[in-house]
Amino acid sequence: MRNTETRKRRWFRRRNVIIASALGVALTLGVGTTWALERYVIAHVAISDVDAYEAEQSARASAAASGTGATATDAASGTGVVTSGTSYSSDDAGIQISTVTTGSGDDTVTYYVADVTLTDATVLRSAFAQNSFGENITETTSDTAEDNNAIFAINGDYYGFRDTGIVIRNGVVYRDEGAREGLAFYRDGTVEVYDETATTADQLVADGVWNTLSFGPAIVEDGTIVDGIEDVEVDTNIGNHSIQGEQPRTAVGVIDTNHLVFVVVDGRSPGYSAGVTMTGLAEIMQSLGATTAYNLDGGGSSTMYFDGSLVNDPLGTGTERGTSDILYIEDESATATDATDGAASGSAAGS
Repeated sequence: MRNTETRKRRWFRRRNVIIASALGVALTLGVGTTWALERYVIAHVAISDVDAYEAEQSARASAAASGTGATATDAASGTGVVTSGTSYSSDDAGIQISTVTTGSGDDTVTYYVADVTLTDATVLRSAFAQNSFGENITETTSDTAEDNNAIFAINGDYYGFRDTGIVIRNGVVYRDEGAREGLAFYRDGTVEVYDETATTADQLVADGVWNTLSFGPAIVEDGTIVDGIEDVEVDTNIGNHSIQGEQPRTAVGVIDTNHLVFVVVDGRSPGYSAGVTMTGLAEIMQSLGATTAYNLDGGGSSTMYFDGSLVNDPLGTGTERGTSDILYIEDESATATDATDGAASGSAAGS
């Protein structure tokens, strides 16, 4: 069961810190800088309870699809779940975590790979920081993962840093402002790079899209490294003009239908991991068998979480930076425990 009170405490604590910091900067730099704080620092909540919102939207979709054979995904049974230090298997998902180190000295690069197979594409879900949708709402990947009973999670596209892009999560439309090259995960297990400006969020949902990511660029397509990826600018706003150079990075790759690979490369830590260029990231994804690969938010945001612990070492400090969203797979054994506890409570109440 998600710890609502813990989530609320974290939210108010972080909100107060953000507001205090923003006011301090504004007083130091003058009123003319407050627009930047308003746009890039102060949280703006559009939907305060994403769980409730998604439940409402799913109920409407189910009602509209009544009689067409469309049904909601059954709750996980929790049977047959096996977890080790680096692997997880259940009826719906298989996860294998591995660590790779290349080079030596200051050229050492360390990265972490999660090879993921699914029997149901909708098992790969998204969650927003603080269970809220909007701008500048942040929480660490680990905290958001724990709030959602995740067995595995990575940072997402940091949608909350910008006000553009198509944002569809768990089959629900949150934003429809096409601006760049996006990645679409379909309910049938296929994943495609697409042009956000050539479609709409509603059309994507109608076509079976379950999740979208809006960052990029695509770094591998049809098994080939994409030309020009070193020169791409994802955003042109303050603080994020480029993603060039050797950096910590996160990427998702497609090996086959319902077979994905997630990679987090640590960086900015000479002797442990220098990071990689965009081309270097593409080469890693290609070597893992990805025919399509897509770059996600990186730097201090690059984070992988597995079975209650941080897998990588962000910036060589072990300290996570808050981000706005994650991709995750729920732990079926935790889901089964919650269901059992709930049934027991109901029986006790009725006795």
